[in-house]
Amino acid sequence: MSKPTTIKDAIKRWEEKHPGESISEATEVGFQFQWPPIEKMDNSLSALTKVRKLSLSTNMIEKIAGLSALKNLKILSLARNYIKSFSGLEGVADTLEELWISYNLIEKVKGCQVLKKLKVLYIGNNMIKEWGEFIKFQDMPALEDILFIGNPLADNMDEALYRMKL
Repeated sequence: MSKPTTIKDAIKRWEEKHPGESISEATEVGFQFQWPPIEKMDNSLSALTKVRKLSLSTNMIEKIAGLSALKNLKILSLARNYIKSFSGLEGVADTLEELWISYNLIEKVKGCQVLKKLKVLYIGNNMIKEWGEFIKFQDMPALEDILFIGNPLADNMDEALYRMKL
């Protein structure tokens, strides 16, 4: 099997597809569907200084990392990876408004409370089983929209309870 794509490789490919553009000036960057897939996020992401929307979905990423330099990031898509926790989002806690993290391996949402400006959270089809984890979303003051379907907890909830507002 070939070596995984690195963030540096993905940046190089992006710049080849966008001649005359610099990744440091881009406001929307997509590194989804890389082949071979990206396995690690790292500090090479700091080159994306102006990015507002970043997609790393449909790769093989296990841990969130390298985001602290992305001071303009508003939308982050990490769907369809192997992510197990919210750890690593602290660096974008003051700017992130949407997190698309469905189809991962998240069981616990510890650390989600740092996302004070998060309005939209798509966290469907993960591994959240415990009511205590769902309750933690109450500590996110800006949260307006949450997609939770496909988690073991949601599958076991009564329909009326499931539609209850946070």
